Amino acid sequence: MPAESLAPVRRWGRTTAAATASLAALGVLSTTGTAHADVVLKLNYPLTGTTTIKSTNSSMSLGPGTLATAVDDTGGLTATVDLPPATGSFKEFGVIPVSVTTEFVEASPTTGTVDINTGAVQTTSHLTIKITELKVAGIPTPVGGSCRTETPAEVSVASDADFSVINGGNLNGTYTIPKFKDCLLATPLINLVVPGSGNTITLTLGPASVAASSPTADPSKVFKAGALR
Repeated sequence: MPAESLAPVRRWGRTTAAATASLAALGVLSTTGTAHADVVLKLNYPLTGTTTIKSTNSSMSLGPGTLATAVDDTGGLTATVDLPPATGSFKEFGVIPVSVTTEFVEASPTTGTVDINTGAVQTTSHLTIKITELKVAGIPTPVGGSCRTETPAEVSVASDADFSVINGGNLNGTYTIPKFKDCLLATPLINLVVPGSGNTITLTLGPASVAASSPTADPSKVFKAGALR
């Protein structure tokens, strides 16, 4: 899980610019014709996590992967999530053991905002969920090479109170898994069991490193002390 970036500095005090950045991050306002936002800091985080699928009452470990973020000078952020395949298991109808290997593929870059004073982060990712391997009762069940959700899952997360821009922390959220398509004869089985709302996700970011291509190598020039604790 649906996504991250961090926030900036020079025009933070301008209410109009901050409101414009928030609307742009939410996709409400087109950036066409607006002032260009300059990236002022790039931070990379090691990423792990867990997700719980409500319909199957099962959990799946995520990572280790990476989260590459870019913070602009309006308080907006964009990020790229890179996660390896994840494998989980559950019992269908409480009896039949099922194991599944999935991939979370970004349909578009993660967007969001970060509070320059506290480091609080909110992001939204749009992730296509692919199933690459399925076993039912230990027997491999073909799903083909294109088994995926019909539309990307929208995954929105927010940081815990003790999140730090430098030291990382947890981001938590909920999301809905859309129905799947192109999974061969397994499509009806998957759609009977997996899709649904109320799924939870926790992403844990480790300490950040400044990217070599970052315009500034000093986060303290962008964030206040409270965000760097």
